[in-house]
This record gives sequence, structure tokens and C-alpha cells, in this order.
Amino acid sequence: MINRERVAKWLQDYMAAWKSYDPQAIRALFSEDAIYRYNPYDEGVRGREEIVTAWLDGPDKANTYEAEYQPIAVEGDTAVAHGRTYYYEADGKTLVRQFDNIFVLRFDDEGRCKDFCEWFMQPR
Repeated sequence: MINRERVAKWLQDYMAAWKSYDPQAIRALFSEDAIYRYNPYDEGVRGREEIVTAWLDGPDKANTYEAEYQPIAVEGDTAVAHGRTYYYEADGKTLVRQFDNIFVLRFDDEGRCKDFCEWFMQPR
């Protein structure tokens, strides 16, 4: 059963995988048949290996982004997380854009995400 602590740990691991772009770290996050949607209106990327490929295709440059995400609701196998993502110029200091994010996550029995859907918006 998924709980707030497990979701918080998964989100930490998600950030670590994003920062490292380590294929094994990315694989560890998702079930074999996972779906990863960058927004709720697309079909998304289907399958763990396809998700890894998508993450590795055009990675963000090191030190040009940071983010923090926290679970805000957990029920059954589903969690909702909120956070903010910041993107910077190559200097790592000059803010280029930021996003307010909501993730809707469904997990398998082993704590891997089987359905990831991101909702995001930029503040005015």
C-alpha cells in the first residue's frame, strides 16, 4: 500500500534521477507498462524503456534547474503531489521560467509509478 512517506521518497528519487539522468535510476521509478504523460491531454509515453528514452532525449543542462515536490493527497494506489520547478540560464542564477506543478500518480504494489500525469502552469 502506498502512503505519504513512500510517495515523498518516490518524489525524492524522481528528482535524483532527473539530476543524474542515470537510466537505472529512471527505470527504478516506473513499472514495466507505465504511462508517462507530460500533460493530461496527450497519450503520453508508454512503457518503462520508452520513458527512459524520452528522459534521455534532450536532457536539461546540469545546474540549470531545480524543483521541489511534496505529496498533498494519498488514497489507495493514487497520490497527488504539488511542487515548483525553476529553470535558469547557464549561470545557474538567472531565472528563465518557473512552473507550478501538480502530479497525479498511480503506483503498483511494489511502489513503482504505473501512471504519471503532470499538470503545470506558469505564474503571471
